[in-house]
Amino acid sequence: MSHLLDQFRFFKRKKGEFADGHGEVRDESRGWEDGYRNRWQYDKVVRSTHGVNCTGSCSWKIYVKNGLVTWETQQTDYPRTRPDLPNHEPRGCPRGASYSWYMYSANRVKYPKVRKPLLKLWRAAKAQHSDPVEAWASIVEDPTKTVEYKSKRGLGGFIRSTWSEVNEIIAASNVYTAKTYGPDRIIGFSPIPAMSMVSYAAGSRYLSLIGGACLSFYDWYCDLPPASPMTWGEQTDVPESADWYNSDYIIAWGSNVPQTRTPDAHFFTEVRYKGTKTVSITPDYAEISKLTDLWLNPKQGTDAAVAQAFCHVIIKEFYLKQPSDYFIDYAKRYTDMPILVMLEEDENGSRRPGRYLRASDLVDDLGEENNPEWKTIGLNKDGELVSPLGSIGYRWGEKGKWNLEQKSGSTGKDIDLTLSLKSDAGEQEVCDVTFDYFGHTEHPYFTAVAGEALQAKRIPCKTITLADGSTAKVATVFDLTVANLGVDNGLGGEHVTDDYNDATVPGTPAWQEVITGLSREKVIQVGREFAENAHKTHGKSMIIIGAGMNHWYHLDMNYRGVINMLMLCGCIGKSGGGWAHYVGQEKLRPQTGWLPLAFALDWHRPPRHMNGTSFFYNHSSQWRHETVSAHEILSPRVNKKFFPEHMLDYNIQAERAGWLPSAPQLNRNPLSIAAAAKAQGKEIEKYVVDSLHEGSLRFACESPDNPQNFPRNMFIWRSNLLGSSGKGHEYMLEYFLGTKNGLMSEENLPDGLRPKEVDYVEEGPKGKLDLVVTLDFRMSSTCLYSDIVLPTATWYEKDDMNTSDMHPFIHPLTAATDPAWESKTDWEIYKGIAKSFSEVSVGHLGVETDVVTLPMQHDSPGELAQPFGGTDWKTAGERPVPGKNCPMIKVVERDYPNTYAKFTSLGPALEKLGNGSKGLNWDMTKAVKDLGDLNHRVTTPGISEGRPQIFTAIDASETILMLAPETNGEVAVKGWKALEEFTGREHAHLAASSEHEKIRFRDIVAQPRKIISSPTWSGLESESVSYNAGYTNVHELIPWRTITGRQQFYQDHPWMQAFGEQMQQYRPPIDTKTTEIMKDAKPNGNKEIVLNFLTPHQKWGIHSTYSENLLMLTLSRGGPIVWLSENDAKSAGIEDNDWIELFNVNGAITARAVVSQRVKDGMTMMYHAQEKLVNIPGSEQTGTRGGIHNSVTRTILKPTHMIGSYAQQSYGFNYYGTVGCNRDEFVVVRKMSKIDWLEDKPDDSLPQPLPTTLEG
Repeated sequence: MSHLLDQFRFFKRKKGEFADGHGEVRDESRGWEDGYRNRWQYDKVVRSTHGVNCTGSCSWKIYVKNGLVTWETQQTDYPRTRPDLPNHEPRGCPRGASYSWYMYSANRVKYPKVRKPLLKLWRAAKAQHSDPVEAWASIVEDPTKTVEYKSKRGLGGFIRSTWSEVNEIIAASNVYTAKTYGPDRIIGFSPIPAMSMVSYAAGSRYLSLIGGACLSFYDWYCDLPPASPMTWGEQTDVPESADWYNSDYIIAWGSNVPQTRTPDAHFFTEVRYKGTKTVSITPDYAEISKLTDLWLNPKQGTDAAVAQAFCHVIIKEFYLKQPSDYFIDYAKRYTDMPILVMLEEDENGSRRPGRYLRASDLVDDLGEENNPEWKTIGLNKDGELVSPLGSIGYRWGEKGKWNLEQKSGSTGKDIDLTLSLKSDAGEQEVCDVTFDYFGHTEHPYFTAVAGEALQAKRIPCKTITLADGSTAKVATVFDLTVANLGVDNGLGGEHVTDDYNDATVPGTPAWQEVITGLSREKVIQVGREFAENAHKTHGKSMIIIGAGMNHWYHLDMNYRGVINMLMLCGCIGKSGGGWAHYVGQEKLRPQTGWLPLAFALDWHRPPRHMNGTSFFYNHSSQWRHETVSAHEILSPRVNKKFFPEHMLDYNIQAERAGWLPSAPQLNRNPLSIAAAAKAQGKEIEKYVVDSLHEGSLRFACESPDNPQNFPRNMFIWRSNLLGSSGKGHEYMLEYFLGTKNGLMSEENLPDGLRPKEVDYVEEGPKGKLDLVVTLDFRMSSTCLYSDIVLPTATWYEKDDMNTSDMHPFIHPLTAATDPAWESKTDWEIYKGIAKSFSEVSVGHLGVETDVVTLPMQHDSPGELAQPFGGTDWKTAGERPVPGKNCPMIKVVERDYPNTYAKFTSLGPALEKLGNGSKGLNWDMTKAVKDLGDLNHRVTTPGISEGRPQIFTAIDASETILMLAPETNGEVAVKGWKALEEFTGREHAHLAASSEHEKIRFRDIVAQPRKIISSPTWSGLESESVSYNAGYTNVHELIPWRTITGRQQFYQDHPWMQAFGEQMQQYRPPIDTKTTEIMKDAKPNGNKEIVLNFLTPHQKWGIHSTYSENLLMLTLSRGGPIVWLSENDAKSAGIEDNDWIELFNVNGAITARAVVSQRVKDGMTMMYHAQEKLVNIPGSEQTGTRGGIHNSVTRTILKPTHMIGSYAQQSYGFNYYGTVGCNRDEFVVVRKMSKIDWLEDKPDDSLPQPLPTTLEG
């Protein structure tokens, strides 16, 4: 019946009444309600999570109807915590709740795509060459053809292809590159394995099997704090968020908890109801500031000065004036405070803090036969020099003495180390020692405090006799720290004080006030409260720290200052205390089981790894535009003629020394070296050493602009490298890709700043990469600049696993539906590429001998290579000695036609060599057998027959779970027993109750499962304590993996001394010199101002993900925005929502202005990773479309982050290395006078869509 007629019968529908006329019985259709009912109907609910780098790792319900995902809501079935703790749920945020929008949006990549010019060239080549490798060669060996497609990167014009065609192109390119240049010219970049560990492992396993290089990411993201390895020999082990609730005093320092740690923020708010005091330290009024009792807002970039002043207050009041028995006992047992340092003489006769005193310095090596040069020394209370157990010399070469028992290593007697050499009785020996001071360094936009660059201070010391009969003066780290902080220890003298209000002495609250703008009274108050609480509670004071403090050039000074506070107060390793550094899902909890799968350690060892920052700095030619000389940051005490100026020179020396890895490695195809050695009748290692020594073989880094040394193929997956993390974005477009860019810097290095170690070419080559392949589910910026885009499954369409540092659970990603359109999971994509590679390689690559250069690794005997520091063989004029002054030379046999067979099965190396991590190793025979029983075994004849099968992503997940001590109790017990051999103490009880527990993939699908305690991590999974980093070090007396075996205030490597960074102190931001040349160079009639450019994490996205999600755009401002203070905006004539432009020599950004009183004057904020996909007009400066946040940045390396072969300062993948800092950068800001959307420009000059058919 028509609805119109139905309306006319409205009053006739009534059939009766009830409830005294308050209710009616009617006769009418209720079909109109079906739309509402159907909206919330579903066929099934599946558990999954989001593989996004947010630390959340939240369990979600995914609702499916008619084979489509309809919506998602939070799961609420986490295992309960303890009765005294709130539970982990609810976990989630609005970003996660919007994810399903991507699955069926226009942003979704639905089919394999190839850029039109390349596809035309490929199909034409295939018509002429039946062999795919020859077809690829005909393209890339013709410069006119390569320019034809490389120049179109970023200009659209993708053509839909097929899986068979794209796999053939990729395989042909990889085979050609490996055959012609070497497999180490094939590079892969993917970040944060923990967010989807099987998907990461898919690409890294393929690359490792063929000999490609996997780039690190944690350092490139600038989330890796070098201060963590320096202090602990560990990279970012932190408490779970539930442990916040155990704390009684929390400082949130640069961490915007409710915005970036949304699922865990409830612990922060709940602990306040328990009475915990909270303080926020942020330059802007961030959301966290609303949740704290006190807000401190120092000037951005000056956090190290604040931390220095806090430590000044703590050490003065709680160590000298009214000593805390708890603090002093903790410092003597668990830190290097009582360890002796030699006071070494400079050329001018003054003394400086030098290196640690070692057993090898003393008569008869102090009775130590094993590694005496690696055993540090303290002074026992009876005045005897002793080598306390636990230093790194006890770790390697002997058993049972690597522990923190308070005993002498040579006698086994109990010891009580002396903290200070200051004596209240008898004569006091005193020495004048000079300390570096950098706070006087002038900067155009930061306040300096005048003072001598070298400041002499009076230090209590002791004269000792050395093995050669000479004498030396020594002091404890504690006494040096007191002086370094400017505290008068009772000996008087210059540059120290007992007055907090003395602004002339570096370290005082008054001194920091001049630099930071933060009142001295607040610093004194918070420092005193923080320490007083830790004293009373034995360490329950905590600092939650945000990685923004780690994005400055002198980042380690910021972090070491914060860490020093916690060590002084005995907070590390104490539940409710410690260093809570959260930046992303860094904690890959089943790491030890994941490593063999990810890097094919079950077939070949070692894999090729490369630190990402050095790689991009070198190969995107950012070094060609260097503006900062290392001489600007060296200590004034050193003779600069012995130190290079250019940062690349230090990096090259570090690569040659085996401190850092290289990729590409040598200037020759590594597959050709074995044959050349054989032709000369030499062993491979001897041939390499001889060739390096005579100069016929060199490191590729020494000639980065030689085409032989270019990286040639690049895979990018699970990442938006070119739209998010790529510091120096415009340099990457110019040199790496060879396409349109907005770079305004010219290659005009002054002669003094030209690198001396490089074969310098006047004009940097463009477009080094022959093929860029990106896997993604959305058309990101990186996809737009790639040659081939492969459609990957979304997080609701794949089976995978996910962990976080915020909680102890393992989550599954589960396929709620099949991958939509023609998308595939990462595992299936790389499996397909491996199959094509195996087929295409026949006739080109067979069983080949590959030569791999391997840096000396942390957690291996290789970290003892250079006891007193050193350099590379070439700089020293010596012969290369692998493992000492040169990388180790490793030989790997690769069976290229069997790449697919190896990819899909578990190799025999685990049974032969065992498995382990962090210097431990254990037998895997039983675990491998159990895996074969679970996954079944390969039946296909060949190299993998009889091996456990890894065919599906679930097979891969089960492999990780079976091999990892965190998910297999039997393996955990083996791991703890392996550690017992080193420590001589019993630890297996920590996992004994879980020995028979094995977590399977379907277990975590049913409910998130808590991991088992393992020696991989320094905290415990227990019903009585929340996970807290350092807990087993303190309670199980397991040493930290440092030179002293203790937490270190002091760093003694020669390069640390040369740069004046033995101890923490404030160093002002560097002057990148990128704005002065641009200011008023191309005026538009509006006033220009210069501001410090910061890139914090945003509210409406997780990195670049969600930044173009329609739901999130609707909640935010609908496109990129930049925040300014009200005063700065007014001075430039900018009003809220105006279009503005930010630029310097590195590039330009166009965005809308957000004018806000929450922003501090002198700074501007652009939330990280807002892509240039939505609402971006052209730049008036560059004439091309405005860039991303990294368009105005450039990477600058710091030499101290290149140190290697030196205990904790040794290389490890994503452990230690150069970092991609960007917060020292300044930009010119002005209002735009003309908004040009560039809609009428030709395709060859600006990013406009190209035809999407070959005929077009």
